[in-house]
Amino acid sequence: MLYVVATPIGNLEDITLRALKVLKEVDLIAAEDTRETRKLLFKYNVKRPLISYYRDNERERANKLLKLLKEGKKIALVSDRGTPGISDPAYLLVKLAREVGIPVVPIPGACGIVAALSVCGLPTTNFTFLGFLPRKRGKRRKLLEELSRRSETLVFYESPYRILSLLKELREIFGERRVTICRELTKKFEEVICGSISELSDIFQEKRPRGEFIIIVEKCLDS
Repeated sequence: MLYVVATPIGNLEDITLRALKVLKEVDLIAAEDTRETRKLLFKYNVKRPLISYYRDNERERANKLLKLLKEGKKIALVSDRGTPGISDPAYLLVKLAREVGIPVVPIPGACGIVAALSVCGLPTTNFTFLGFLPRKRGKRRKLLEELSRRSETLVFYESPYRILSLLKELREIFGERRVTICRELTKKFEEVICGSISELSDIFQEKRPRGEFIIIVEKCLDS
């Protein structure tokens, strides 16, 4: 049995009772970042073996974990924060397990995208999540030009090192739209800022951007 377990995106008290029950009962926990997962396990006195499962060792570890699953082991898959598979490793192991008939059980909980959408103040009936945009400027601009005509709310992840350049490109390609930026959700320095693209650009010009960002952009009003 493979459990895909959502863990807190910041505040450790956001873990669900069901997630804790599963983590205490499985034979092994596969973690994207074992250091982060140990903090959670220590807080709730969960004493189960850990194995790393991150993007660079995903293929090798997926095969090893699949072998254990075939032997009847119960494994919990967690990312360092949030729900595995949402811009974090999970897809390959889930795919392999399903191909051989091993049950895969979701244990839902915290997800940064959903948390951000719930407080963004923009329409959320329809939205598209794009994850991190391409790093190469040409590919990124081409994608943004295609997205600029979309009729749903758009959601991106971005690092503090590229947030200003992204806002500049959004202003050039999308024009002036409403945007919500969420930073460090559920953590000590949580911040949710709403305004026009230009207004948010000015804010982050004045103070150094920190933490991982979720950017939510208003849909094209002409579509």
